[in-house]
Amino acid sequence: MIPVKICGITNLTDALFVVEQGASAIGFIFYKKSPRAITIQKAKSISEYIPDSISKVGVFVNQSKYFIDQAILDVPLTAVQLHGDESPEFCRQFDLPVFKAVRIQDHTSLSVLDDFNVDGFLLDTFSDGQYGGTGKPFDWSILKDNPSSIPIILSGGLNPDNIMVAVREVSPIAVDVNSGVESSPGQKDHAKITDLFNQLKNTETTEFHFG
Repeated sequence: MIPVKICGITNLTDALFVVEQGASAIGFIFYKKSPRAITIQKAKSISEYIPDSISKVGVFVNQSKYFIDQAILDVPLTAVQLHGDESPEFCRQFDLPVFKAVRIQDHTSLSVLDDFNVDGFLLDTFSDGQYGGTGKPFDWSILKDNPSSIPIILSGGLNPDNIMVAVREVSPIAVDVNSGVESSPGQKDHAKITDLFNQLKNTETTEFHFG
C-alpha cells in the first residue's frame, strides 16, 4: 500500500485507530492557530503508545528552531514538516528528515522546488487565509510538468471519494490526509478512515518512509 500519513492527530483513540488501519505516519500540528493544534506534552503522551515503526511527524508554521528542537526531543519526532514561509537555509538546520510544504495555486507555485534541499515536498492547496487544512484539492494537472525529482507527498482535500483518482493522476510517493477523514476539526471519523484505507489497500508501496 502507498504510504499514508494521517495528520492533525489530537487524541490517543484516533492515533491508535489510524495505526491499526495501516497508517505509515501520524502528524502532530504544533501551530497554535490551527483548529487541530496540539501541545508538545499531549503529543508526547500519545506517542508513548505508538509503535516505533510508525513515523511521528511534527508540523510547524514559522516557528523558531528552538521550539522545533524541543518538540523533536520531547515527543520524540522522527521527521519535521515545515508548513510556513521557512527559507531554504532554515530547512537545512535539522538532523531529521525535513518535508517542506508548498501551497499550490498555479504552475508558478512549483518554481520554488529547486531552491530547497529537503527530503520531500508536501504539496497542499493554496489559501490566503490559512496554512493548510482547507479541505479542498488543487488542480492536480499542474503536476504533469513537475520540475523536481524530489519525492512528492500529495495533500490538500484528499478523502475516500477522491483518493484513488489522486493516486492514479499524480503518482505521489505518499499521501497526507487530514480534514477529509474528520467529523470535526481534530476529531477523526473512523468510518471515513476505514473507507480510505479500504480504497488504498491494493495500491503498490513506494518504499518511501516518512522518517
